[in-house]
Amino acid sequence: MRSAHLPKTAFIAWRFYLLIIFILLIVLTLLLRLIDLTVIKRDFLLEKGNARALRIVTIPAFRGMISDRDGYPLAISTSVYSIWINPKEFSMTSKNILALSQILKMKKSDIQLPLEHYKNKNREFIYIKRDLSPEVAAKIKALAIPGVYEQLGYKRFYPEGEVAAHVVGFTNVDDEGQEGLELAYNQALAGVPGKKVVFKDRLGRVIMDVQSLQKQRSGSDLVLSLNHRIQYLAYRELLDGVKKYSASSGSVVVLDVKTGEVLAMVNYPSFNPNNHVITDREALRNRAVTDTFEPGSTIKAFSVAASLDSGLFKPDTVIDTNPGWLNVGHHLVRDEHRKGPMTVEQILEVSSNVGITKMILSIPPNLLWDFLNRVGFGAETGIGFPGERSGTLVKRDNWPPFTLATLAFGYGISVTPLQLAEAYSVIANDGVKIPVSLEKIDAPPKGKQVIKSKLCKEILTLLETVTTGKDGTARSARIPGYHVAGKTGTARLVGPHGYELHHHMSSFVGIAPATHPQIVVAVVLHDPSGKLYYGGDVSAPIFKNIMQGTLRILNIPPDDVEAKNNGINDHDKIIAADLPSL
Repeated sequence: MRSAHLPKTAFIAWRFYLLIIFILLIVLTLLLRLIDLTVIKRDFLLEKGNARALRIVTIPAFRGMISDRDGYPLAISTSVYSIWINPKEFSMTSKNILALSQILKMKKSDIQLPLEHYKNKNREFIYIKRDLSPEVAAKIKALAIPGVYEQLGYKRFYPEGEVAAHVVGFTNVDDEGQEGLELAYNQALAGVPGKKVVFKDRLGRVIMDVQSLQKQRSGSDLVLSLNHRIQYLAYRELLDGVKKYSASSGSVVVLDVKTGEVLAMVNYPSFNPNNHVITDREALRNRAVTDTFEPGSTIKAFSVAASLDSGLFKPDTVIDTNPGWLNVGHHLVRDEHRKGPMTVEQILEVSSNVGITKMILSIPPNLLWDFLNRVGFGAETGIGFPGERSGTLVKRDNWPPFTLATLAFGYGISVTPLQLAEAYSVIANDGVKIPVSLEKIDAPPKGKQVIKSKLCKEILTLLETVTTGKDGTARSARIPGYHVAGKTGTARLVGPHGYELHHHMSSFVGIAPATHPQIVVAVVLHDPSGKLYYGGDVSAPIFKNIMQGTLRILNIPPDDVEAKNNGINDHDKIIAADLPSL
């Protein structure tokens, strides 16, 4: 029987057509896939592709420089780099970890543990180390490890360190102002970071710039009123004084009488703004503007001024202070020494509480408060420093005699060292009150006459006897070649059970040259615990050294010719040798 088989040619044709159909199906599938990818899913895929290759990067802005009035840098920015890792791209091999740890000088565990912690938490950005030099960053880049990236930034450097720390302040690791003028002027100093779109390869390297989204704008520079030489001098003398008299803290303010500019503002304890790890938060306070205290007898200059302005007293008016104490209500006002009858001039010279009390209780009650208010007590100075305190100056409808008496010799009122310096600058400036400033100004601002010019000249003459009189409380503030006017203050500190017997706030505020005032220096020491604690004993000597150096630095000529001929030039040479050659 004959077997039924397809012809050989028919079998070959069948396989040929089957192959053709198979190829056509493949081509059709590829065409459909191509249409799907290039037409239907084009936008989606383009978005995903760009997300992996296109990046928006931030171009950090260069922070503006802070300088003193002569252009000396107080805060500058330097280029630094941060190293960060994308855990999803980084291969956590022993080789990679070891290479990074050796260059970054870190423990391998400090790199490995954070990566293991965040790898499964969808994190794509982990800082490994910040504030690296360009040289170290270049070594990391040369490793070409996938997932390891560098980021340009700027780090703040403060050449004056702790000397200007309280005024200038500091920034954090993100270059944002945290304290001082760095905080107050942060927006102007920071500038505006730039943004651009870049194309990166799989290793994160920038291949090309695609588009600029926002132009970078550097921060503005800030020129301060400070003179860095006077700032250094004030800090050095304050530091020596705090240690010599075992005080817990201290502040100094140096003001230009005619412009209101702050030439120096220092505090102790201080801190190093170049060190981001600051453990003593108390040291951060700019006590000259944030801390208030009862000023004691430094207020007596204004008590005398109010008394003279009333017309009831003159500098040579005699007041009997016998027997050295006075009952006011149910309270006792006492003097350290019994002096008997004294003129108003002598009362200020020896700082008699009894004499001041008798004068103030003889004039209209609100006159003293009005004087204190006019020169700036009880209100912020407007200097614009973060955390500035206004102090307290309470106005009463009815003044109890003892309350008014204690106000007259510096209790029941709280002030800052800056306010104290500002108030005395009003006396020094012929009664014209001008705004104080931490910024350098081109021309003296227009002030407001708050005290009569003639009265200010009388007060200056009386204040000079505090340093020159045989019983003056601040003879240690005298400067050879210069007339110096000023007033001491010694006030008891308040404790848990009232005023402490052995804890004091000691101060001295002085003006020079007294014949044509140009500089005011206020020195405040908190709780000197040695044998000496009176303002004339501890604060006045510090004032003398600071004022003497300031007059020399500013080339202010002597106004006491007789003292000048007795050796002021030789003394100037000694002071010059002590100062840094800047």
